[in-house]
Amino acid sequence: MKAKVYVTIKQNVLDPQGQAVQGSLHTMGFAEVEKVRIGKYLELELDTNDRSEAEARVKVMCEKLLANTVVEDFRFELEG
Repeated sequence: MKAKVYVTIKQNVLDPQGQAVQGSLHTMGFAEVEKVRIGKYLELELDTNDRSEAEARVKVMCEKLLANTVVEDFRFELEG
């Protein structure tokens, strides 16, 4: 089974990296870009066919390591 994990900075947290990318895009002539938020994408191959177990385990992985839940949100999708 594959888990696709998306980690993003919470909306109320400043994103200086996103602001830097936005500024660079504007400098390059892409003035239509109003806001950029930077995040992470991870793919995990899981050795299980039990969907509910996989869901619970990936949630714990995100809470303990993959996302800093103080400043980041996460969501995930399971395939297979």
